Amino acid sequence: MWYRWLRGSWRVAGEVPAKSVPGPEGGGAPGPEDGSAPGSGGSGALGPGGGGALGPGGGGALGPGGGAPGPGGGGGPERKRLREYCSEFPELGPGLVPASLVYEEFVIRRHSGEQVDPRECLRDYPEQATQLRELLNADEEDRSTRRSAPPGSAPTWASATTRAAADRFRPTAHRENGGALAAGELSGIEIGGSIDDFDLLTDLGSGAFARVFLARQRTLQRLVAVKVSADHGTEPQTLAQLDHDYIVRVFDQRVLDGPGGHPLRLLYMQFLPGGTLLGVLRWVRATPSAQRDGRLLLDAVDAAMEEKGEIRPTDSSVRAELAELSWPETVAWLGRRLAEALAYADAQGVLHRDIKPANVLLTAEAVPKLADFNISFSRALAGTGPVAYFGGSLSYMSPEQLEACHPGYERTAADLDTRADIYSLGVVLWELLTGSRPFDDATAAERGDATTLAAMLKRRRAGVDQAALAELPPDCPAALRRVLLTCLAPQRDRRWADGAELARQLELCGDERARELVDPRPDSWRLRLRSWLVPVVLLAVGVPNAAASLFNIDHNRSLIVDRLSVPAQHSFLIITSVVNGMFFPVGIAVLVYLSRCLIAVPYGLRRGRDYDPRVLARARSDALLLGDRAVLVAFSLWGLAAVVFPVALQVTTGEVTAVVVVHFLASLLVCGAMAVAYPFFLVTFYMVRCVYPMFLRYGDIGPADARLLRRLDRRSTALLAVAASVPLLAVAATTLLPPDDIPHVIVAVRVLCVGATVAFVVAYILFRALEADLHALSRVIPRGIR
Repeated sequence: MWYRWLRGSWRVAGEVPAKSVPGPEGGGAPGPEDGSAPGSGGSGALGPGGGGALGPGGGGALGPGGGAPGPGGGGGPERKRLREYCSEFPELGPGLVPASLVYEEFVIRRHSGEQVDPRECLRDYPEQATQLRELLNADEEDRSTRRSAPPGSAPTWASATTRAAADRFRPTAHRENGGALAAGELSGIEIGGSIDDFDLLTDLGSGAFARVFLARQRTLQRLVAVKVSADHGTEPQTLAQLDHDYIVRVFDQRVLDGPGGHPLRLLYMQFLPGGTLLGVLRWVRATPSAQRDGRLLLDAVDAAMEEKGEIRPTDSSVRAELAELSWPETVAWLGRRLAEALAYADAQGVLHRDIKPANVLLTAEAVPKLADFNISFSRALAGTGPVAYFGGSLSYMSPEQLEACHPGYERTAADLDTRADIYSLGVVLWELLTGSRPFDDATAAERGDATTLAAMLKRRRAGVDQAALAELPPDCPAALRRVLLTCLAPQRDRRWADGAELARQLELCGDERARELVDPRPDSWRLRLRSWLVPVVLLAVGVPNAAASLFNIDHNRSLIVDRLSVPAQHSFLIITSVVNGMFFPVGIAVLVYLSRCLIAVPYGLRRGRDYDPRVLARARSDALLLGDRAVLVAFSLWGLAAVVFPVALQVTTGEVTAVVVVHFLASLLVCGAMAVAYPFFLVTFYMVRCVYPMFLRYGDIGPADARLLRRLDRRSTALLAVAASVPLLAVAATTLLPPDDIPHVIVAVRVLCVGATVAFVVAYILFRALEADLHALSRVIPRGIR
């Protein structure tokens, strides 16, 4: 009833479009990152300084602009506000008005063309403030530090901190271009008209310094987004350097003579109908955590497209993939693509410096594209420096970027690197995952500027607190939690070194089997066994070899020793004791030596020690090769025993014949097969399942890892055949014995065959699990080097 009454009362005034969708579909209210107040900074993606991302203040990317510009909203009859109705009818007190109705009024006012500040709603309806903050994305004042405003424009929030701070970040590039358009001059551009080669179809957003239109380029007959602004800044030159799948593509720019003699820049670029992550964020906040999944992202994109009259694509493999993902996997899917965009931009010498939801546009298939490089810095452009267009949105800034804004710190914009962008991306992904930012800055708005910055710095230096961690959804993988916390590390040397490394980690988060290997649950047996490397390896190698040794002793006693003289039997026992007493400790010592890197490095990593990438690469290699090395050590000792036993027995007794030597070699062949196959699968399975994945959390993985994984997969298949051959070898060796000797060994052979068959079944199970693990780990390696 409230909703219908509000709609009806506003339509009487002739101000409301026929269609305005409440809730997330309607585009919602701009948050502080929108830059809802002109001049407050926080420009939207590819949008003007005070507008949303290629859309209206709260309308999302490339969304319709609504009514005519200007606070009047089109010159119709004066509208009666909701609070005026509450004053007129006491029974409708402000405290009784549903928050959703206040939100609907905000949406309608936005769509009618008014410049509305979301904080106005919080002040008018304090009793509904908690709900309104969620709906309006207005957790705090717009904390933006945009430094690129043209001369004569309204001062920004941070530029008013102190004169010292303003002097440090004075936008010299603007003084050089000789002036800029006033916002009023831009408002004279009419929808339905033409400018240069473009027919202006609809208003996608307007702000203090620019307007964005959906336009048709007549010469090429295509739809483009045209950003009209004063001819200042280096955004076109920066974007022209970037040609990447996950960065909005700029087609070209044109400079015209504008009104008042000011140059007018037309920057036309790729049209993306799917909205922004800011619009998605509103859907996230309106949806319970248990109901979020990949379809939520598609619903948000579809709503944005419907608002623009676009048709949802069909038969899309990307959309089908997203529909099957959980919400944490969807966040990782988005994050990986944005991390790749940051890596590419960094490789081109470009820092974005204003990563936020409004600056991430979405295609019709929900593919994210990074936008709004208006305050970015490019090392490749002459005549610009890191300070010239320094700015950003405070809520998403890294600690070092906040320090560069604070007048009490010596850090400057030139000190920033791509790790600041990685921090901002971490905040964006955390907000998408949970619906709220990892740091509560709501109380900071009550203080002064410098005090606010100091409070924000203090919170970020303390790291993510338990209250924020409790907001993570129950199905959030441990891998994604670890990746995001690393992005948000207060010390930048503790963050991911670059976007490429972050992209690999986020790709890992999207692979269920791989992420469970790298980040097992806290109560997982895999996690507990990691610190027991030496005992596990010794048992995995020692038990099969001890069983083989017992079989060998019994077999040789029945066929060889019992037929020797009593002194020769005593000599055999002494030789057996000496050989076993020497070979087993030697084997253990060699294995421990070969595992020394695997013992030391995990121990250091668990205690926070940093290692050189070469050391980590060696540890990964040792983990994948330890099974082969254990097999080589065991088989070498069995081969040495095959020589030592008959030679020592011949030296001490002189009763060794050719038949005795053949018996020794046959039994040791069977025992050697046991010593090769079973320890290999036990050790390798433990290494691949428990030890090797922990190294993927640190350092780069490259072509060497890909080769090792492929070769290990091939060796596993070969050694499975060896495991299957053990009972066959035992039976074949028995058939070569004289008929009179078979009864003496038949019991031992039967026991061996039954045991080897059971062992083969175990080995086959381990082989299948090992094969799946190897394939999962191979998917973690970047596609270009697999």
